[in-house]
Amino acid sequence: MKSAQAGHRWKDALPSLISGLVIAAAGVFFGVRTAGGALADNPANGATLTFALCLIAALMGCVLVCLGLGRLRHPAQHVQVHTLALAALFAALCYIGFTFFKIDIPVGSEKTAFHLGNVFCVLAALLLGGFWGGMAGAVGMTIADLTTAYVTSAPKTFLLKLGIGLIVGFVARRCFHLDRQTNPRKMAVATVVSSAAGMGFNVIADPLVGYFYKRYILGVPQEAAEIWAKIGAVTTLVNAVIAVAAASVFYLALRPALSKAGLMQNRIS
Repeated sequence: MKSAQAGHRWKDALPSLISGLVIAAAGVFFGVRTAGGALADNPANGATLTFALCLIAALMGCVLVCLGLGRLRHPAQHVQVHTLALAALFAALCYIGFTFFKIDIPVGSEKTAFHLGNVFCVLAALLLGGFWGGMAGAVGMTIADLTTAYVTSAPKTFLLKLGIGLIVGFVARRCFHLDRQTNPRKMAVATVVSSAAGMGFNVIADPLVGYFYKRYILGVPQEAAEIWAKIGAVTTLVNAVIAVAAASVFYLALRPALSKAGLMQNRIS
């Protein structure tokens, strides 16, 4: 009986594991070949988009591997259609929040920005759980980067927005059991703390990851990378405060209607 169950688990998990490993390996291989010093010589050249896409493919492959490992542990979990629909909706909102509601701040040849994209990433994680909320933010805002002047930041964006979602979802679902909370005061506290945890991670990680990414992968000079990190830290902090406040208000306002419509079932966190 146990061997049959184990076989069924592997049958469900193998497609994600194999495809994830293949995609990750291909992304790393072609990313290394594409880089070849060209990015350091001219970060704005045509190889930048290809390199960014290769890194994103590698990250997507890692996500698929993690999803496959999760299916080994929880083989009975299935994704509901309305969860996918809501994740796609929030990915679009993240794209809109960054692309159309931002203030650009030039930093040498690069840019940073005040924007509203993080609001919908946090809100998605509160409503859908960490994985799907993080994927909505990662996909939506990575596409925004790839279609604007922020193409060099796309791999970093994918990684950090996924991290925001996973942390918000973990704190909300695992620590506070927000999806089952009914006390209004406890619900409000859980919402704010969960949102703050995810954005706190971003406030610390964004300038640090950005510095090492630009310095050692894109080959940006140290002084320029340091200036970008310092200015980026300020914009990231402002974006975080806005995201925590706005996402908390939206979640507490939307939850009663979504609960009444039966859209608040437990989901993968």
